[in-house]
Amino acid sequence: MIVCNFEDGGKANLRHITVNSLVIKDNKILLGKRGTFKGKPMLETGKWALLGGFLGRDETLEEAVKREVKEESGYNIDSLTLFRVNDNPNRPKEDRQNVDVIFVAYAKDKVQGSDEEVTNLQWFDLDKTPPMDQIAFDHGEHIELYKKYLKNKFPISLFGKL
Repeated sequence: MIVCNFEDGGKANLRHITVNSLVIKDNKILLGKRGTFKGKPMLETGKWALLGGFLGRDETLEEAVKREVKEESGYNIDSLTLFRVNDNPNRPKEDRQNVDVIFVAYAKDKVQGSDEEVTNLQWFDLDKTPPMDQIAFDHGEHIELYKKYLKNKFPISLFGKL
């Protein structure tokens, strides 16, 4: 939680904003195995995850997701589409309450390596993604929803629980 001090002297515990992307290329999805941050293991280390992270101050959502994907994978992305906003206050395996803004994006060129937050990058066929117990947080649920959407093109609820 973020402790915020207001002008009137009041305080509030606020939620963090994160961005994640389903990075797609040739009907495959790019996932990263979670590693360390500043030398310390991150939550769900060793599990596959969508690429993303925290929204920075003075950054738009689009800037943040492009930056995070590039830092964690080395890929530039384009054709961003808002997929959904995960505002569930009880997300599993979180150490803080995050509101996660999830995009679908397409990989362009790879321009650099990945940072320490990702120990392994892998392209998975959409019908051969890792089992749910090997995917961090609730990212597997978003991958499954995306796969169902591709088959049936139904309206996806932008907010709320999956």
